[in-house]
Amino acid sequence: MISGGLGDIGKAIAEAFARQGAAIALCDIKDYSAAVEFVALLTTQCNVKCRYNKVDVTNNDEIDAWLLEVSSNLGTPSIIIPNAATVTVAGVHELTTQQWAREMEVNLNGAFFLAQKATQLMVAKKQKGSVVFIGSWAGHAVHRNMSAYCVSKAGMRMLCKCMALELAPHHILVNEVAPGYVMAGLSGRMFEKDPELTEQSIEKVPIKKIMTTTAVAREVLHLCDPGNEDITGSTILVDGGLSLLS
Repeated sequence: MISGGLGDIGKAIAEAFARQGAAIALCDIKDYSAAVEFVALLTTQCNVKCRYNKVDVTNNDEIDAWLLEVSSNLGTPSIIIPNAATVTVAGVHELTTQQWAREMEVNLNGAFFLAQKATQLMVAKKQKGSVVFIGSWAGHAVHRNMSAYCVSKAGMRMLCKCMALELAPHHILVNEVAPGYVMAGLSGRMFEKDPELTEQSIEKVPIKKIMTTTAVAREVLHLCDPGNEDITGSTILVDGGLSLLS
């Protein structure tokens, strides 16, 4: 189950799992018409079951309905990827009450509700598995004009640790993948429009490159590998060494 499944990172994660034979359940806030082509791609090229639902992760009832449909059609989920996120670029004095609340609702509350409800079902069904939160290096590194995003991702990191401890006896591993600069989402659009910004950003990264969505998906896949029985409550930084300098 992948929230924010029609975003760049969400799609990359979905494709990575589909190529390993996993059934895929995607949700996003876009209408089904926006998902038809991608669902068909995974279904035909990867020969797996794939479903899409329009879901607002800040709405508990919609998450409950999504879980019910997924469990009825694909079985009890074993891998949960809370990925849905939003970001507002604004200084602390420009950020509105609504913008602050929306980022907390989507980035933190939405991630919690999905992980909470999905793992509750997993525990009830005695289904072991994994939760991988898609966080950010902004969860520990201060970013100018992105205070709400930074705070929401920092909260997610502590949520990951708290859930990991409580769910460990049920053989459910909970971890976070925290990307740095990725050619995806808002950052990707900014990089595409501004080559100078791209070059400046590359210079800040010790390994001198902007990550791909494939690199992020690869780490999520690794944490959910059946051979991983010991990693839980951890944050995997996929930031090209940015955190070494910040």
